[in-house]
Amino acid sequence: MINFRYHVVSLGAVFLALAVGVALGAAFVDSDNGGGAGGESRADAAEQAFETAFADASSGLVGTGLTDRRIVVVTTPGAKTSEVDDLTARIGDAGGSVVGEVALTTKLLDSANRQFAEQIAEQSAAEVPGVQAADDSYTRIGAALARALMGDGELDEQASTIRSAFAQGGLIDLPTAPTQSADLVLVVIGTTSADSARGEILADVTSQLATSGAGGALVGPSPTSVDGGVLDQVRSSDGSGSFSTVDVTDLAAGRLVSVLALVRSASGQNGAWGTTRSADGQLPQ
Repeated sequence: MINFRYHVVSLGAVFLALAVGVALGAAFVDSDNGGGAGGESRADAAEQAFETAFADASSGLVGTGLTDRRIVVVTTPGAKTSEVDDLTARIGDAGGSVVGEVALTTKLLDSANRQFAEQIAEQSAAEVPGVQAADDSYTRIGAALARALMGDGELDEQASTIRSAFAQGGLIDLPTAPTQSADLVLVVIGTTSADSARGEILADVTSQLATSGAGGALVGPSPTSVDGGVLDQVRSSDGSGSFSTVDVTDLAAGRLVSVLALVRSASGQNGAWGTTRSADGQLPQ
């Protein structure tokens, strides 16, 4: 027999999907009417407050699905601090612990610096199996970063050596230095313009991080998934099946969906959720 809790959770999922759809529709209409400064859409304050309140009310869909999970948050240039902070808070609400925040720099993500970044990876992580066995540069770079950030909770000397080498080389910044290794990764991207290789670079690095732990998600705002956008590139890459993606972090409900996607990835269910450009619908079922 289907119980009452099933009805509540199912109804909540329907309403959350509706809230995401309504908010996205309002954002796209506003964008069509000219948008705001710098090409960003302007959201009506009342609609924004409703959407945030709805996301908060629907947080029970995530529940405590990240209990005992250690998450490292990885950002790219252009990721909004407000979105990262809210995602971090929602991870905590779901029972998870954010053990550190690492920022990938433009230098790392610029394919012109591929050889330099690869040398840093090979020199600092020479004994890491994935670095030597990988077929391409950014898989090697991702394997080195995975050794520095992902693991069973303990940060050993080799992990510290790799992080220091990447930081001193200008390839990463450490807004919040990791206190433990992580078993899940959340990569948060922004709308900063990028060369055509950035999406594939991010896919390779994220895939290494996610598969070195229990899973992961790469998330960003809706403009990143338009044709040719960074998230669109990520989703088209070979490695995208090893982690989840969400393209609505510019909405509070979308950030809730991002955390739900991380929960699903930890249980072995990866997918692409968010706008109608997402292959698996608005949110995980």
